[in-house]
Amino acid sequence: MPKIVNHDAHKDEIAQRAASYFSEHGYSGVGMRGVAQYLGMSKSALYHYFPNKEALFLACTKQVIRQFPEPSGNNAEGEAAQLQELMDSMKPDFGPEMALVFDYLRSKKPDEIAEDPAMQETMAYFLDAVTRIVGKERAPETLAQIIGTLLLHYFSGGRWKADISGLRID
Repeated sequence: MPKIVNHDAHKDEIAQRAASYFSEHGYSGVGMRGVAQYLGMSKSALYHYFPNKEALFLACTKQVIRQFPEPSGNNAEGEAAQLQELMDSMKPDFGPEMALVFDYLRSKKPDEIAEDPAMQETMAYFLDAVTRIVGKERAPETLAQIIGTLLLHYFSGGRWKADISGLRID
């Protein structure tokens, strides 16, 4: 009897596991052969699921985004508490993730970045999350404050203790 494989679930599992490999080695330091070895599968099996490294990276991006909690949109919690929850969920791996993103984007021109599926997916997720908390009008500025606060926190080695519009980072 043939083995029944849920290809979508297996593809998601591959992307989830490959995400940590990208994190560890950077985008430019990763080849499909190395990913396949890390995952314990043949390179041809990996290519069966992902036609190239960029497609695998996009799938990894989607898997990482799925791990973030959805904002509750519960007004009883208050905007500040919801924004803090979002920022806290981003903080633990923020530095390594930003390093990976900048490595990925290094050879791309601004127009390519704007059209890049992984960047569009990431921006859409976070802009939507912030929009659900503060509304469409304030979302871009609020997201910029969150990202800026997290960058300063990372660049200061965790010493930056900002409080921006109710956002704090400890």
